[in-house]
Amino acid sequence: MKIKVLIVDDSALIRSVMSEIISDQPDMEVVGVAPDPIVAREMIKATNPDVLTLDVEMPKMDGLDFLEKLMRLRPMPVVMVSSLTERGSEITMRALELGAVDFVTKPKISIKNGMMEYAELISDKIRAASKARVTARKIQTEGASALLPSMGNPLLSSEKLIMIGASTGGTEAIKEFLIQMPSDCPGILITQHMPEGFTKSFANRLNSLCKIAVSEAAGGERILPGHAYIAPGHSHLLLTRSGANYMTQLDQGPPVNRHRPSVDVLFNSAAKFAGKNAIGVILTGMGKDGAQGMMEMKRAGSQNFAQDEASCVVFGMPREAIAIGAVDEVAAIKDLPGKVMHYLAAQGSRSLRV
Repeated sequence: MKIKVLIVDDSALIRSVMSEIISDQPDMEVVGVAPDPIVAREMIKATNPDVLTLDVEMPKMDGLDFLEKLMRLRPMPVVMVSSLTERGSEITMRALELGAVDFVTKPKISIKNGMMEYAELISDKIRAASKARVTARKIQTEGASALLPSMGNPLLSSEKLIMIGASTGGTEAIKEFLIQMPSDCPGILITQHMPEGFTKSFANRLNSLCKIAVSEAAGGERILPGHAYIAPGHSHLLLTRSGANYMTQLDQGPPVNRHRPSVDVLFNSAAKFAGKNAIGVILTGMGKDGAQGMMEMKRAGSQNFAQDEASCVVFGMPREAIAIGAVDEVAAIKDLPGKVMHYLAAQGSRSLRV
């Protein structure tokens, strides 16, 4: 069975290029193209697509308004097609909150050639979306998740570190995790597969919602309790040390597992420099990036957690890590922050008894 794709975009050029890319894939077919959400609404009924690609900014009805209605009334996998601008990145973050599975970016120049260069990436994102677990979205009030209690142990907060890796569906999972973290939690390093230009908007959005400080990593920062550092879209994020201090480091080396930033790169650096002081968390995402790195963390003495299948958008990366024995505990995303903090509290009690 081929993946049935409906393309919604007001640009005839984008509709043509996307159709060409998708039609070239042996496991996909274009079941329709629509210039706006009004036409798309009727075509969804007629073609029953597996995946919808949706432009962000369109005439007659804004892409976000259409997405919000779609996810309430007929939830289905949606891949946003976004412009690589500051406004475009902020709108894309909102689209992911509303239930879009993933997004691809329109190149700024030479749109046809640029989009064709993205052909493999676009195809991979549509495949991932076709397997995604999508449910009707309820509009949530910000900060609805309960804040976890304070650590109460400044030494433990500065000794321990939390490493998070995610891909497809990860922006919402990371938000769910961080929003529960108390202001004195250990420093957190995050690699989310996301292109350059979007990670800063993502970090700013989280910073406005969370009790902890969230920023895009700049490299060379001392890692502080109550702070989270997100890998920028152009570089791998690594943990390193300078004397007694943990530090961030950026590296523009080649992609690992086809990704830069790569979760394996982050986790391998945690195994090397933090060992048993690191806690690994692997969240929703397609592929296997992070599994081997998490295994290295486990060998170095870390405690590792994975998001469970039922709460993942795509249960790829966690499944791979679990399959090789790199994970100590599996839980729903809503419960993972509490599991991590409970483990840290137990570590604090043990150190007080010694």
